[in-house]
Amino acid sequence: MTASRERVAVVGHPVAHSLSPAIHNAAFADAGLDWEMVAEDVAPEDGPGVVASARARGLRGLAVTMPHKVVVAETVDSLDPAAAALRSVNTVVFSGAGSEGLSTDGDGFVDSLRAAGHDPVGAAIVLIGAGAAARSIVDSLGRSGAGRILVANRTAAAAREAANLAPVGEVVADGGVDAAIAIADIVVNTTPIGMGADARSCPIDPRSLTPSHVVVDIVYHPLETALLRAASERGAATVDGLGMLVHQACRQQIAWTGIAPDPVALRMAALAELAHR
Repeated sequence: MTASRERVAVVGHPVAHSLSPAIHNAAFADAGLDWEMVAEDVAPEDGPGVVASARARGLRGLAVTMPHKVVVAETVDSLDPAAAALRSVNTVVFSGAGSEGLSTDGDGFVDSLRAAGHDPVGAAIVLIGAGAAARSIVDSLGRSGAGRILVANRTAAAAREAANLAPVGEVVADGGVDAAIAIADIVVNTTPIGMGADARSCPIDPRSLTPSHVVVDIVYHPLETALLRAASERGAATVDGLGMLVHQACRQQIAWTGIAPDPVALRMAALAELAHR
């Protein structure tokens, strides 16, 4: 690291598994910028001070992962509309005006859909799960002109909270997932089902899928989940989870540097890093 190099950090606990340094350092190099991203493991009890500490050390920004997204939203000087609606931040930008918290996950998801040739405008979309990722996606889809957003989750209260983030959001009644998928254009898995010990599991019955569906899984390790494999076998179009990760990182790069990176370069860096794991 040179004395003149600008730095950003990804903060979380744990954080060693994060692909963010590989992705963002590739973007900085591709743009010819003398910037670097470092990973910093920040214990949960230190979360309330992470923004002030980063600013004091001269960092240009932060990428924020669990468990700090909520506390960072409470400690920055201002929030963009998505972060304010979600009460959650995954990006911090430092400037003379202070610290601004942003949420780029949902818009990154929409960007990944469009990059794959699937515009959500007017579409009926079923989301499986109602966690933080689902909430960010619902918020962005609502702002992007989706025609109908149906949220299916084991806990009805969580499904309602997520659905309420969009004017066209609805809760799928218990036992109604297959019926919802039957009228959907796009089906999105936002749960961890498909990774780790669940690598052979599907969050839905794949027999409900048809060639008219677009199926997205935000799990990116493995890149082809059981859901995406089954969807492809049923003739549906598929979009893997690396798209969302890459495109939200593109938005972070624009926020920090003002330069729009090549998403292909970022995806290649992520794939190279995944190949070592």
